[in-house]
Amino acid sequence: MKFTKNPKNLIYGRHPIMEALEAGQAFDKIFIQSPAKTGPLKEIKQKAYDMGITVQSVPFEKLKRLTNATHQGVAGFLSLIQYYSVEDILSQAYEMGEIPLMVVLDGIQDVRNFGAIVRSAHCFKAHAIIIGTQGAAPVSADAIKASAGALTSFPVCRVNDLADTLQYLKDNGLAVAATTLTQSTSIHQANFNQPLALIMGSEEKGVHHQLLRMADLEIQIQHAKNFDSLNVSVASGIIFYEIMRQRSNKE
Repeated sequence: MKFTKNPKNLIYGRHPIMEALEAGQAFDKIFIQSPAKTGPLKEIKQKAYDMGITVQSVPFEKLKRLTNATHQGVAGFLSLIQYYSVEDILSQAYEMGEIPLMVVLDGIQDVRNFGAIVRSAHCFKAHAIIIGTQGAAPVSADAIKASAGALTSFPVCRVNDLADTLQYLKDNGLAVAATTLTQSTSIHQANFNQPLALIMGSEEKGVHHQLLRMADLEIQIQHAKNFDSLNVSVASGIIFYEIMRQRSNKE
């Protein structure tokens, strides 16, 4: 990822970073000069971990590339969006008498795909996108642009562990559906008229095997046999539409 020096959402210095953390502000990532084994930098690191914020240990030169100012060994990017709680979104969906649809993105790192998936999820009445703190596309200005602005208003939940979150969703009545390319049920034959957590994996690696083992249903989009696979944002849009179509017909 390329950074613009001194972007508007970059803050630096030990006191500003700690004050922002204590105020509950969301960070996309915090960079701490290594080693950070004692003192204020260790406290910042622990506080960030407790809040589920990604912390990366970097050399002095990395921080110097971010800012020419006195950074005191730490700098962080404030999030451009507000993150939501999985528990709150799920509770709200049930309270409104709606069938929950939570979309879990596993290893989607391209900001354009991420933004496009959020845009489609918003269009087809999903309740939230769930991403991990590691291995997910950054919520950047490019991602917001690709989402046509949907990222500024559509709920995104960021969690430390996707497997733990899926188990929580299963414990609260959601079936888990995962996209695969083999031995899967066609989306037209799958039952989407039930509370659902839909896992979309990356085009290169697919859904991680740990998450795939948690799936109650493996689904695929039927397409020409001489074709490998669809772009993940396109595939997501097709599946979202089929979910909405089935649920609309039930009403």
